Amino acid sequence: MVKLVYFAWVREKIGKGEEEIDLPANVVTGGDLIAHLKTLGDDYADALAHEKVIRIAINQEHVEHDEPIGGAREIALFPPMTGG
Repeated sequence: MVKLVYFAWVREKIGKGEEEIDLPANVVTGGDLIAHLKTLGDDYADALAHEKVIRIAINQEHVEHDEPIGGAREIALFPPMTGG
């Protein structure tokens, strides 16, 4: 089980702030995770439609989409952040 946390419009479109799921063995990178989540329903597919802009953090550390996620306790998905 891994805890997934969603922020901003990703959270709004999926309809939940977090969840715990079992990942299939073929989900080994952040990009694989996004591709898998998109198969879980229209809300996920809509929220992650522009997957290249989605940022990923594993155990609160920003990573690239090709980073392995094995052993992650928490994975966060969020859109690009703007400052102010």
